[in-house]
Amino acid sequence: MQQANIPILGTSPDAIDLAEDRERFQVLLNKLKLKQPPNGLARSTDEAEVIAERIGYPLVIRPSYVLGGRAMEIVYDIEALRRYITKAVHVSGNSPVLIDHYLQDAIEVDVDVVADKNTVFVAGIMVHIEEAGIHSGDSSCVLPPHSLPEAIVKEMGRQAELLARSINVIGLMNVQFAIKDNEVFILEVNPRASRTVPFVAKATGVPIAKIAARVMAGEDLASFKLKAGRFKHIAVKEAVFPFARFPGVDVVLGPEMKSTGEVMGLDSDFPRAFAKGQLAAGMHLPMKGTCFISVKNRDKAAIILMAWQLTELGFSLIATGGTADALKASGVPVKRINKVYEGQPHIVDAMINGEVAMMINTTAESAQNLADSFSIRRTALMKGIPLYTTIPGARAAIAAISALQTGSLEVMPLQMYLEVS
Repeated sequence: MQQANIPILGTSPDAIDLAEDRERFQVLLNKLKLKQPPNGLARSTDEAEVIAERIGYPLVIRPSYVLGGRAMEIVYDIEALRRYITKAVHVSGNSPVLIDHYLQDAIEVDVDVVADKNTVFVAGIMVHIEEAGIHSGDSSCVLPPHSLPEAIVKEMGRQAELLARSINVIGLMNVQFAIKDNEVFILEVNPRASRTVPFVAKATGVPIAKIAARVMAGEDLASFKLKAGRFKHIAVKEAVFPFARFPGVDVVLGPEMKSTGEVMGLDSDFPRAFAKGQLAAGMHLPMKGTCFISVKNRDKAAIILMAWQLTELGFSLIATGGTADALKASGVPVKRINKVYEGQPHIVDAMINGEVAMMINTTAESAQNLADSFSIRRTALMKGIPLYTTIPGARAAIAAISALQTGSLEVMPLQMYLEVS
């Protein structure tokens, strides 16, 4: 369209390509002295293996120019890399496959901005509840980013503003950051409206899509006199999934987007806002009963404190062998229960019999482990048992249960939450 001299409103096609083309974008980041995870581009299996050796496993691999994380995966070894790369190359066509070092246990953050040639307004900074590696469309996220240090929040705002100016954004832009060991890494920049725009607008009361459209049409952003307010509330975005309608689909989340909608919870603190988001998404948090816990080895240290919190809230605990041993070694009262392949009576029997009120199940990253635990997750879905497949998600649920045990949820008009302090 640009070559045909057709007028284009907003960000130019060349600026969009600058953000989308990995090689051009990397040159820009180096110029601005901004960090990315170690990465590379591959058009063949041989190139991919060389890059993997250089940057180290695990890797996030995705085809170029795709939406919704299509065909995007996390791979942990060379066998998985070789198995995947053929499919990724086929999806990418003539474009290279993008390979990044996966920042395990990093915190992911979305930032939405509106910009013109003279002004940049940071509309919203949202911290994800689930760790980096879960597609941003499937993650729960919180605005304002209550769990992050103020210095980190300011630095992300600075980097987002610098990027908007350098790319020459006219309208909306979304930046996805990862925080690892208090360092800020840029995962992706999208010089367009993102799926978080409606959430930011509702949570802040600023109609950023309407403002961006007027800016794209030529109006000065400064004329709107936008100010970043400090709000008296917390907003939680929760994804809604269609799993129950598709037999055989696994509920484990990953880099490929699976959600089909989202809801929002608002309250004066995070636990109650999270509880409202869960309720709106159809997840009813239990106030008592038995919690089943089965976590991968890397999560066993993190689950100890959470298990103690559950017992203090009045829950009894059951766990499979390895997790039960870890809990018992720390003095947590827990009853061991069989995995499905260990024979009856096993955990699925207990779920079918109505003996499980809540579940925490994180699975090691292998096809065999996912297959072995699939029946647990699927039964939880069909029986309506709250299931958390990430440690941060489970931690948020426990905080919400604790808050609900001390008082009921209150409802207020949206406008009352939007009074800035």
